[in-house]
Amino acid sequence: MQQGGATDWAIIGAGVRENDRIMREKLLDQDCLTTLIELDPDGRQATEIIGSMIDYLPVEDDNQSLITAMADPRIRIVSLTITEGGYFLDPETGGLDVAHPDIRHDAENLDRPRTAFGAMVAALRIRHANGIAPFSGLCCDNLLGNGEILRQSVVGLARLFDPELASWIDKDGAFPNSMVDCIVPATGSHERELARRIGVDDAVPVTHENFRQWVVEDNFCAGRPDWEQAGAEFSDRVHEYEAQKIRMLNGGHQLLANVGEVMGINTISGAMANPLIHAFFRKVQTEEITPHVPHLPAMSVTSYLDMIARRFANPAIVDTTRRVAFDGSARHVVFILPSIRDGLEAGMDVAGLALVEAIWARMCAGTREDGSHIEPNDPMWDMLKDTAMNARNTPLCWLQMTPIYGDLAANKRFADAFAAWLASLYRNGVEATIRHYVDQTTPA
Repeated sequence: MQQGGATDWAIIGAGVRENDRIMREKLLDQDCLTTLIELDPDGRQATEIIGSMIDYLPVEDDNQSLITAMADPRIRIVSLTITEGGYFLDPETGGLDVAHPDIRHDAENLDRPRTAFGAMVAALRIRHANGIAPFSGLCCDNLLGNGEILRQSVVGLARLFDPELASWIDKDGAFPNSMVDCIVPATGSHERELARRIGVDDAVPVTHENFRQWVVEDNFCAGRPDWEQAGAEFSDRVHEYEAQKIRMLNGGHQLLANVGEVMGINTISGAMANPLIHAFFRKVQTEEITPHVPHLPAMSVTSYLDMIARRFANPAIVDTTRRVAFDGSARHVVFILPSIRDGLEAGMDVAGLALVEAIWARMCAGTREDGSHIEPNDPMWDMLKDTAMNARNTPLCWLQMTPIYGDLAANKRFADAFAAWLASLYRNGVEATIRHYVDQTTPA
């Protein structure tokens, strides 16, 4: 679209949260134009003005403008980037949590839904009634099988309201899987200053690293732009790309962010510049994460790990440990725990990943090594902090948060390693504990 190769397509922005109202105001004030700034590690910049967005919908409590827009037959793709915690997944079944208050509300009040999924079902109901084919739902969040999860969420909610509508969506709709990979820091004063330095007055500039990859399943029910012209890859192996990226890149991100927060290191590149943290990152990846990821023909796992390390070390990307550590209660479930479960099932060592989880518990206690306060950084922060404080004396209570850990507390090998590492973190400090792992592995 941006390159002029799909002039019959455009983007309409939308959101359902309070901060999306602010985003809308800023974008409308500048005709929905956005400055995109690519930052190389050597300090070079490449700048582009993005003009493919033509509108941003009003953010309303009942989401009527959003529903009306999605019911329009000209809308052929609805893409979502709502974070891993936004899918109302039941930790026991992996499907839609039909008991969640917001899902129950939408099932009973589809004319004024709260959730993105409720708005999608409401719009699809109108399309179905008017003989309009469904749009494709394109999930761009870091979830394994994200298209299938989106299908479960939309069809599952529709089934609570109208089983016939649910069957139509399931049969005629499309929910392609995708893998999106590009590090994009949150926009703040630093990013706005970068735009000003190049002579652009932009309230919402976007900075990103000098790497981007988008792998998509070619499964659309209402057409799509020729995204190949802009570098998108279409593959029937999206699951493998997702698994590699989620476990290695996103899992590595959580490791660095949690350690950085506890040690008072503000950026991901700053954490990677610390030799001890870098060694910790490498050892956990090599010994406990990479053995369980798919091997793709385009790049070896070793080369992929080297590439991730270079990207995380990019000093031009001011990506904060706080941003990456946000919503750990959802992210650890998706990014870290699958590697733990695979390692335990294979009879392999999981000491490093147990330490990763112990460091997260230490972070959630709310103080850094220097005694400074860690601000709340999770929708479940109160519960996490209370549990983390109790875990100092009773480590197992942390693993007994079943919405996060399921039955992992019952695995003695993992539970013992976690408890030993957590005790060491408080007794010896974070740096000494990590050094012991890097040098000897067994908790001191």
